[in-house]
Amino acid sequence: MKDEVIEILTKVKAIIRDGHFVYVSGKHGSIYLNKDAIYPHTAAASRIGELFAEKHKDLPIDVVVGPALGGIILSQWTAHHLSRLLGKEVFGVYTEKSPDGNQVFTRGYDKLVAGKNILVVEDITTTGGSVQKVITSVKAAGGNVAAVGVMINRSPKVVDSGSIGAPYSALAELPVEDYEESACPFCKAGKPINTDLGHGKKFLASKKS
Repeated sequence: MKDEVIEILTKVKAIIRDGHFVYVSGKHGSIYLNKDAIYPHTAAASRIGELFAEKHKDLPIDVVVGPALGGIILSQWTAHHLSRLLGKEVFGVYTEKSPDGNQVFTRGYDKLVAGKNILVVEDITTTGGSVQKVITSVKAAGGNVAAVGVMINRSPKVVDSGSIGAPYSALAELPVEDYEESACPFCKAGKPINTDLGHGKKFLASKKS
């Protein structure tokens, strides 16, 4: 499963190596996971959902929840394949980012979650913060978090069931070494920062200002 996920992401050019990227944390690194690259490829996105479904088919899942935006697509495909495997309709819903930065249910989806067994899915975890916000909203709506599944765990030494607070697993792991700007070997080597992906453009603009 792990090899297949990495193969899928590599094929759709979602894994970019040997670059100089600035991550959302502000740290620098040479590998970038462009998760958005997978979603236009419906067969690839469907297969990821199918892998999630197969991994959790022995659980009595009623609803799959993912955080907007990428989690919307994953929740839909996972629910589609779980419905087939479980022989019942499994709903696929999502949370949205609120002005205060949380992940909350809108559109009445909280009513679909109440009293149900929930599978939370996410594309990538680095700190697990987004997933934990979804879990909080699921519990607030009266749902039971049966499991959490992610496509790629970037920080396997940090993010696990203990840190997430629920049964957690990843389809694949891809540890990414990152550096503070002051210790970045790519900065020291004068390697240009990628301004098309990640936060490189904002980083360079902040330097100019």
